[in-house]
Amino acid sequence: MSEIPAQAHQARVPGETWHDSLWHSSPPGSIYDYIKVASFSIGPDGLIDQWSLRAEELFGLTAAQAVGRDPVDAFMPPELRAGGHRRVAEILDGKEWTGLVPFRIPGGDGAHGVAEIYVMPTQTETAERAALCVVVDVRALRRIESDLAASQAIFGQSPFGFLLFGTDLTVQRANRRFATVFGGAVEEHRGRTVHDYLPPQEADRMAEALRRVLETGESVTDLQITGAAPGSREHRHWSINLYRVHGGTGRPIGVAGLGTDVTRRHLAAREAAGVRRNLALLNEAGHRIGNSLDLETTARELLDVTVPGFCDLAAVDLYQGLLLGDDDRPARPHGPGVPPLPPGLGPGRAPSAPLRRVAFASAVSDAPLSGPGALVSVGQTHRYPAASPGALALRTARPRLVEGSGPDDLVQSTLVVPMVAHDTVVGLAQFSRTKGSEPFGERDRAVAVELAARAAVCIDNARLYRREHERALILQRSLLPPGDPEAAGLDIACRYLPGNAATEVGGDWFDVIELPGHRTALVVGDVMGRGLRAAVAMGELRTAVRTLALLDLEPAEVLSALDEIARGLGAPGGSQQASRAALHSRDADRSEVYLATCVYAVYDPVTRRCTIANAGHMPPVLVEPAEPGAPPRPALLLEVPPGMPLGVGGEPFEEVEVDLPEGALLALYTDGLVESRDHPLEEGLRGLRDALADPVRPLEDVCDHVLNTLDTRHGEDDIALLMARVQGLPMDAVGDWQLPREARSVGRARELARAKLPAWGLEGLLDTTELLVSELVTNALRYGEGEIRLRLLLDRTLVCEVWDGNLVQPRRRRARDTDEGGRGLQLVGMLSAGWGTRRTHRGKTVWFELPLPGGASEPLTELSAEQLLSMYG
Repeated sequence: MSEIPAQAHQARVPGETWHDSLWHSSPPGSIYDYIKVASFSIGPDGLIDQWSLRAEELFGLTAAQAVGRDPVDAFMPPELRAGGHRRVAEILDGKEWTGLVPFRIPGGDGAHGVAEIYVMPTQTETAERAALCVVVDVRALRRIESDLAASQAIFGQSPFGFLLFGTDLTVQRANRRFATVFGGAVEEHRGRTVHDYLPPQEADRMAEALRRVLETGESVTDLQITGAAPGSREHRHWSINLYRVHGGTGRPIGVAGLGTDVTRRHLAAREAAGVRRNLALLNEAGHRIGNSLDLETTARELLDVTVPGFCDLAAVDLYQGLLLGDDDRPARPHGPGVPPLPPGLGPGRAPSAPLRRVAFASAVSDAPLSGPGALVSVGQTHRYPAASPGALALRTARPRLVEGSGPDDLVQSTLVVPMVAHDTVVGLAQFSRTKGSEPFGERDRAVAVELAARAAVCIDNARLYRREHERALILQRSLLPPGDPEAAGLDIACRYLPGNAATEVGGDWFDVIELPGHRTALVVGDVMGRGLRAAVAMGELRTAVRTLALLDLEPAEVLSALDEIARGLGAPGGSQQASRAALHSRDADRSEVYLATCVYAVYDPVTRRCTIANAGHMPPVLVEPAEPGAPPRPALLLEVPPGMPLGVGGEPFEEVEVDLPEGALLALYTDGLVESRDHPLEEGLRGLRDALADPVRPLEDVCDHVLNTLDTRHGEDDIALLMARVQGLPMDAVGDWQLPREARSVGRARELARAKLPAWGLEGLLDTTELLVSELVTNALRYGEGEIRLRLLLDRTLVCEVWDGNLVQPRRRRARDTDEGGRGLQLVGMLSAGWGTRRTHRGKTVWFELPLPGGASEPLTELSAEQLLSMYG
């Protein structure tokens, strides 16, 4: 009777007393319903006298059909009836019997099978012998046995942990697998709760899930539970599936739980997530690191990627020499017997060399790095102690893992990683994780090395770029006119602004070239492309311009010659090789193309006329002075045929002549002044014209005003700006005479010079000027054609020009001892500061120049004996 209260408790409904529940009838679905128990009785005459309703269900006969019939004749096959009658006679004699009896319902299609019958002798009220028969369908019993065996196999032989919880959420049954994991025999787990197996927080989650399943009937799948088996410190992960279990009547009788150990799957998933995270980190590093060509910015980009995605703290140290541009590293030795350098340690970089901290990042407030160098601030120069992990990493070029030093240390692990690029250590990166984060593993070490290597390559590229940028900038500045250029009849102001460190040096240049006759050539050009090669090409073109200018060619002829030179820059054999390569496409593909734009203008201060030719460059801007009392005149873009850029070839250049009144302003510039990515060219040109609307102010102020007014986006491109304000030579500073083609014109020329120089205060130059003028006019009479023109010009020097109509230019030669002539040009070359000849539209001009007394160079008034003898040597 000890089991009755528990069974009654499970079947009791709310509101019932214990007494009621003990005598309460079992609801449908009891064991008797499953095994199909039926009963009937046999009277003293051996015939059926009672037939139960269960018998009707089992045999398919109603009581009216069965009562009064012989059970042997009614249900047993004919061949078994003889034995059946004997057995019934024995039963009626008072003998009990149990056995299996085949039966068949009368009729061809009736039920048939085997029944297990328990026959108990009885007595009627008249003391006659009778029998009570209890019948069970053997087929139902076999099904129950099969179901029990299958249930036991599933529950007991399952490789997964299996628990059956009762309605009170205590364990009613556990399988062998569960007992193997949590220890003890299977029976010992009965009556326990989830709090006996799991940590409190996880046990509460599990209990809540059990209650929810029991109350709602909704299953729970893949409930993730963590904990440790008894006696083990290993952290395990289980996937729990819960579902409510019902009785035969559909009444909930508990909750079944199936647990699967998914620790390996969880570790694999975490490993895969770590791999995906690292790949994403490396992919992000590829996009974010190296976007700048600045060393410090690249170091900060590395920390922006790694903190907090990879670590909690990080710092980058770079060698001080690297930051200062000290890149003189000898070539690595090679050959037998030469010991190799330590792996990754490049030549010329000692591990003890000073480093500078260029970047630091932290995702934890007030958390310093651990170990040597922890208290170094950004911008501070330091050295790592010889035996420290940082020094060892620099010396061996291998990463080091440093564990936390004590319980009070906030940092639990640090990776010290050398930054290696092209077999050279450029610095050191430190990555730290604080307590509470997962410590670094081998895969983290590999990721850290890869991140540091990528940043190191970008830093080394930035170093190489900076070196090339500085060299190109030095080259470019060395080729620009030194100081403030001076020109006769012009007030000159110029500006050159190179691109910043984030962009490569361009090929912009300008130049102011003094030409004979106090004329001035103004040049502004731009080589397409950037970098050292563009700067070198610019230098070559600038030198060529100066050389061509000395030949005193017309502006269009200068650009045509420059075009040929530019075409030859990219070909090893020069312009002729480039021309041949153009005929063969294969060779043309291998020839590098250099293109440049250029504007070349020549200003004559005597005529105040400017001749301009353009090769694909920005148009010059002219601002004419306003009349007194009138508003300023608008700036004009001169209509100069642009022509093709230098290096294209095949197209002639045109030139135009522009009269420049006194006070007019001429501006030449490069495209960096008026064009950027955000502003179209038309907008920039309009802004330049507006900025030049008030040209009266000093020319230096006008330059500054233009640069400050225009949105030049300085840094995107080089800017060259050259301005010239026209002053012209005063009329009294020019002496211009026409001389007839007569012998007496030589004397006339001497008289004109002797009369003009005292008016200019140049009495000290009378003899020299008279002698040299006589020589040039004599040559014009002897070798020239047409009328002779003599012109004296006074500015910073005295210039004398003799014009004639013959195109043949004189050539200085050494006269023989017996020659009576041929020494005139030798005298001119010895006594003058310079002399030369140039072709004009109607002939040629021969000129010489004398420095003014009191200037930087005194004029030569007499020849030494050695100079005189050299004329006859």
